[in-house]
Amino acid sequence: MFYFDEVNGKKVLKSTVLVGVNHFFTTRGYELSDVVSGGLVHPTQTHTSHIEIAQIDKSDYPDTDGMILANKEQTLYLNFADCTPLIFYDFEKQIGAVSHAGWRGTAGMIGVKTVEKMRDEFGCKNIKCAIGPSIGFCCYNVGEDVYSKLLATVKNPDGLFEIRNGDIFVDLKNINKRQLEEAGLTEIDVCPYCTVCNNDLFYSYRKENGTKLRHHAVIKL
Repeated sequence: MFYFDEVNGKKVLKSTVLVGVNHFFTTRGYELSDVVSGGLVHPTQTHTSHIEIAQIDKSDYPDTDGMILANKEQTLYLNFADCTPLIFYDFEKQIGAVSHAGWRGTAGMIGVKTVEKMRDEFGCKNIKCAIGPSIGFCCYNVGEDVYSKLLATVKNPDGLFEIRNGDIFVDLKNINKRQLEEAGLTEIDVCPYCTVCNNDLFYSYRKENGTKLRHHAVIKL
């Protein structure tokens, strides 16, 4: 279940599946510098399915849309405005991650690849995931090419795609959830907020004609 909280007077969104983990999804008008000083790590997002592990002595992560955090010195964040934010955490190994799943990242199964890298690199077995605010099933219509690429990523597509008045609508958040379930995750929380419908709370690239403003998915161990 998702709920609103405040950090230094700024409204943020959190998930009960990650209770005890320092994580949040920011809302409009939020500057990370308001609450975090130093230690920020952020990749150059280009809609890939490439994942890196955050290093204390490294600041440049080109073409990277998923990052794993294994140290307590840094705060990891990625930017969003309609694309689907995924925050992961393994409570036993104390390893976190954030991934950026637009349709390209979702088609590339970046969420599953993040989980696989957490398992391979750190032996994670108890990974939980919070899927944050993004464009909803209500508002996200796509073309045949995108539809076919997303359809190919799930074994069971029931309830994830719908034709309305000749347009194809896809449920990006729950496609990511289905991918993760099929990869073995059992504790996944899906945010009910649509960035288009709830544009007063979150930025929307589609609703705001290509805005360059972004909200963030944040985790610190």
